Amino acid sequence: MSQSQLVPEHTAVLSMDIQNTIVSIYAKDRPDFLEKAAGVLNEARRLGMTVVHVRVGFRPNLPEISTNNPLFAALKSSTQHQAIFAGDKGEIHPLLGPEADDIVVVKHRVSAFAGTDLQMVLRAKEIDTLVLFGIATSGVVLSTLLEACDADYRLIVISDCCIDADAGLHACLMEKLFPRRAMIMTASQFLSGLPATVSPSQPPFK
Repeated sequence: MSQSQLVPEHTAVLSMDIQNTIVSIYAKDRPDFLEKAAGVLNEARRLGMTVVHVRVGFRPNLPEISTNNPLFAALKSSTQHQAIFAGDKGEIHPLLGPEADDIVVVKHRVSAFAGTDLQMVLRAKEIDTLVLFGIATSGVVLSTLLEACDADYRLIVISDCCIDADAGLHACLMEKLFPRRAMIMTASQFLSGLPATVSPSQPPFK
């Protein structure tokens, strides 16, 4: 499948957790990352696709976080970690937006769907295809992809617009797990309309 085969009015591009401090931590060795991500979003807007920014955010004193959740409980106990999501540090990187018609979803867990109104927005706009990318590959991208797959969305992952602290884990997900549930496409392929990479176990979209 290529970008040209997507139906723009039924396609949403999810840019996930690309927030100022997160970018400074994960993408410091990837100077091309923001340019590629911005290019994908600009092309999506030009084509008339829905652009959704997903960001992590909390109320004062983090009432959304349970001590039963080991990942987020560690965040609640560390003011240093909380600062990552506070004020300008937690805003979406300005090179990506949001622009006037973009949608912003604030989440309190790893998946873009958990506890948010994302599903409602997608259903209201009659979206059936999602293009995913973000930080980190083994975090929000993985969790959102699995939930979206179970909800029967058609999925594309922009591989070089995803980053993980563990390069080996990133490669494993892109090469072995993701292709069984999604099409894998580079930013260049998306921009030029070239076909995505299809796993033998995953037939192309009709």
